[in-house]
Amino acid sequence: MKQPHPFFLFVQLSRPWFLAAGVLFYALGVGMARYLGHPLVWGVVLNGQIWVSALQLCVHYLNEYFDHGEDAGHPQRTLFSGGSGVLGQGAGQLRPQVALIAAGSLLAVLAVATHALLRSGQLNLTVGSLLALILFGALSYSVPPLHLATSGYGELSTAILLAALVPALGFTLQSGAMHRLLGLSTFPLVALTLAAMLALEFADYAQDLKVGKLTLLVRAGWEQGLRLHHALLAAGYALLLGALTAGLPAAIGSMALFSLPLAGLQVWYLQRIAQGLKPNWLALTFNGVAIPFLTAYLLAQGFWLR
Repeated sequence: MKQPHPFFLFVQLSRPWFLAAGVLFYALGVGMARYLGHPLVWGVVLNGQIWVSALQLCVHYLNEYFDHGEDAGHPQRTLFSGGSGVLGQGAGQLRPQVALIAAGSLLAVLAVATHALLRSGQLNLTVGSLLALILFGALSYSVPPLHLATSGYGELSTAILLAALVPALGFTLQSGAMHRLLGLSTFPLVALTLAAMLALEFADYAQDLKVGKLTLLVRAGWEQGLRLHHALLAAGYALLLGALTAGLPAAIGSMALFSLPLAGLQVWYLQRIAQGLKPNWLALTFNGVAIPFLTAYLLAQGFWLR
C-alpha cells in the first residue's frame, strides 16, 4: 500500500484551518481600533498577525508532540478534535521530533516578529504585557510542567487568550491603550469559545477517559459537562445582550445575535445524543466551532464596515 507523502502528512499535522480563529479574533481587535478612529499602521497589523499565527501554530505542534501518545488510536477523529494522528513510529507516520523541530522554528519566527514590533515603536507597557501574557498562557497550555491541556483548566485559559487577549493585542497595537469596547465585545466571545471547546471534547470523551486525559469534560463528567455547555452558551448571549445595554453599538452587537440559531441547534442536538441518538461528531464539532466564529465574524464585520 502506497504511503502518504511526508508533505501531506505535515499539512495534516499542522491542521492549518485552526489558524482562521487567530486571524478572525485579531482582525476583530484591529477593526475596533479602526472604528474608534485610530489610523491603522498596516506594517504593524501584519507583524502582529504573524506573531499571533506563529505562536498559535507553535503551540499546536507542541500540543501534538506532548499528546501524541494519548491521542494514538483515537477511534473518531474529526477536523477539530482527536489530534492529527500522524505522529508515531509506524509506517506512514511522521516522527514526533518533526513537531518539536517545527515548534522550535516558529519560536524563531516569533522572536523576529517581536523584534519588528519593538522597532515599530508600538511596543509600550500595555502591548508588552499582553504579549507576555499570551506567550506564557499559550505555552503553559501545551508544555509541562503546567500542561494545562490535560489539567481541566486549559479550556478556560485558551478561551480567554483567543477570544479576549488576542483581540486586545490587535486593538492596542493600533491604539496604544485599552478601551471598554474590548470588554463589551469579547466577554461574550469568551463564554461562547469555552462552550465550543467543551463541545469538541464530547467527541473525545471516551478516548480521554480511557487514557486518563483530564480535560474539563472528563473532570466534570458527561452530564455535568452537558449542563455546563448549555449554561456557557446562555451566558454568552446574555453577556451580549448586556453589552448592548452597556454601550456596545446596537447596529454592531445586534447582528452578532444571528448566530443564536446555531446555539439552539447545538443544545438540541446534544440533548438528542444524551437521549441515545447516534452522534455525527463532525457535525457536532463543526457547529460548535461555528457559534463563536460566526459571532466574532459578525462583530468584526460591523466594526470594519462602519
